[in-house]
Amino acid sequence: MTGNRLCWLDIRAAGEATAAIVEEAVHQGLDAVVASDPAAFAGLPPTLGKVLLLPGGELPDHLGEADTVVLPDPSPERAAHRAAQRAAHPGVRFGRYVEIVDAPSLAEACTAAREEEVAVLDFRDPTKIPLEIVLAAAAEAEGTIVTVAHDVTEAEILFGVLEVGSDGVLMAARSVGDATALRRAATGQHGEIPLVELEVTRTQHVGMGERACVDTCTYFGQDEGILVGSHSKGMVLCVSETHPLPYMPTRPFRVNAGAIHSYTVAADGRTHYLSELEAGSKVLAVNTKGQTRLVTVGRVKIETRPLISIDAVAPNGQMVNLILQDDWHVRVLGPDAVVLNSTELQPGDRILGHLPTADRHVGYPIEEFCREQ
Repeated sequence: MTGNRLCWLDIRAAGEATAAIVEEAVHQGLDAVVASDPAAFAGLPPTLGKVLLLPGGELPDHLGEADTVVLPDPSPERAAHRAAQRAAHPGVRFGRYVEIVDAPSLAEACTAAREEEVAVLDFRDPTKIPLEIVLAAAAEAEGTIVTVAHDVTEAEILFGVLEVGSDGVLMAARSVGDATALRRAATGQHGEIPLVELEVTRTQHVGMGERACVDTCTYFGQDEGILVGSHSKGMVLCVSETHPLPYMPTRPFRVNAGAIHSYTVAADGRTHYLSELEAGSKVLAVNTKGQTRLVTVGRVKIETRPLISIDAVAPNGQMVNLILQDDWHVRVLGPDAVVLNSTELQPGDRILGHLPTADRHVGYPIEEFCREQ
């Protein structure tokens, strides 16, 4: 397995929309298009991979501009033919297509994943356990595993199976927009976000109000939390409850995030109010290096508590505010993953934050005049 996140778009049934779909695939930086006729690759840029997928097993006389050829499980005759083709086309990768419908075909998939340069796997049942078995069987292999997805939702799941996920996903293009959706599925699991050091300028006890604890379906790391802020252009990295406390057990799935009016960041840079989150929502987990991943919310606990307001300033002069539960065990993260109790913060202390550049309209970035105070 390579650890890449490959996006292959199948254009074999795209019909009249093929040209527009391929143009979108190029624009989105997809890794390859998949066809059954080498003529489909004519004129495509060299940056776009060209995969010839032949489930019938018959190789054409000429491979055209194909850089990868995928054939079904070879019979002895086909194996000999493929060996000859490899010798004739030393710059082309050859791989195997396996349709998994039962235990014997699952064993073939494991063999292909371990031995082939490329293994294209088509699981016909909705369970992902067979893919987990293949990924485990091929954990030390150097080849590439590409799994067929029937839609974008399945693609997102395939990229995350066993946390490692399939190296790539092959999805049929039905219309313009599919290439963009596939690329988003591949990149939505992990990414990076720029963090800055903020200098605390003031803390103030502001009385009672409702705060939200965000309980996720994921264990956080000790240097990880979510971004929360009173304003859309400035947020603070609130740590998860992964660090021991003297009076209560750790809850490593939880972030005591802040007052209910606060923003947090979800997919594609969209913000949500903490009060909007519910079971099944997505939020962005962020560590102190700025590395991110999407996590699923399992529950949000909103309760009335005393609140504390924290003001800070960024190096560019941007003011940032966060209102948290006024309690010693509620914490934020500082440089070098230092954990800071919110009630002990003093002017001059440094905490980590993020400065989104755009204003917001229903959570989406938008370039318009907007003043927050």
